Amino acid sequence: MSPAPARVEVLRSGYVEGWHEASLLAVDATGVPVLALGEVERPWFARSANKPLQAAALLALGWVPASPVELALACASHSGEPGHVEVVRAVLGDLGPGALGCPPDLPLDEPAARALLADGEGPQRLTMNCSGKHAAMLRTCLVNGWSTAGYLDPAHPLQQGVQRELEDLVGEGVAHVAVDGCGAPQHSFTLAGLLRGYTRLVQERSPVAAAMRDHPWYVGGTGRDVTRLMEGVPGLVAKDGAEGVFAAALPDGAAVAVKVHDGAARARTPLLVAGLRALGVIAPVLDELAATPVLGGGRRVGEARVAYPQPD
Repeated sequence: MSPAPARVEVLRSGYVEGWHEASLLAVDATGVPVLALGEVERPWFARSANKPLQAAALLALGWVPASPVELALACASHSGEPGHVEVVRAVLGDLGPGALGCPPDLPLDEPAARALLADGEGPQRLTMNCSGKHAAMLRTCLVNGWSTAGYLDPAHPLQQGVQRELEDLVGEGVAHVAVDGCGAPQHSFTLAGLLRGYTRLVQERSPVAAAMRDHPWYVGGTGRDVTRLMEGVPGLVAKDGAEGVFAAALPDGAAVAVKVHDGAARARTPLLVAGLRALGVIAPVLDELAATPVLGGGRRVGEARVAYPQPD
């Protein structure tokens, strides 16, 4: 039987109106569980939390980014701000945005989205939050002499190579392959496997970990939780993912991963905070992100906060 799941309460005007259950795993630097709640041995789609591992796979397949910023953006679900888009263009080079296989989308950053619309433009592939990963995949194809056509097909040499490298990083086989929101293949692993991958990135001094630590704005964007966490916890490598996923590793290799069962994004950051606290992390940013505001009438009227495990 699986351990009881973690639980986030949603309060509005002092009333508990609902809750979210989740699986949460925190391990020390040797991989020994410090906190294990819910279905930590079940394969989950980690969604964009897989991106740092995918970026490491692209490096292993021969991609040589021109700068650490380009590597950080390959790990990103970026906000589509002008600085992000500029780097994606640089990675694409003479390929141009037409080569991107991700769908057009508006920037996640509201000011950037409003500016785009005010200029009479609409959703674009460049401003889609996964465009950095796609640009890096395309460059990896060119390095190896592979066709960029069909680069998102799981049978393409690029994706076959990525899957092999991912399985090596996480120390287990891929349980399922699906299509991610951006159109790229998505691979499912257990939370334990996901954390093995993150631990290897930091303990083996991967360029991926260094790029993310040194350039957290390029991994997320202005005001994003993932950026604030890496800025506020020295040496932390962290990545959020759709459907309530978050994963992070400390410099010594201790790590935590969260999967909210119903996919609620508002529950993932408080749970990650709980996992980091279980690993002994103390930082003002954890206090700031321990609860997600619930709004009513444009003002804060409640919050989503961890109820189990009991917060410190």
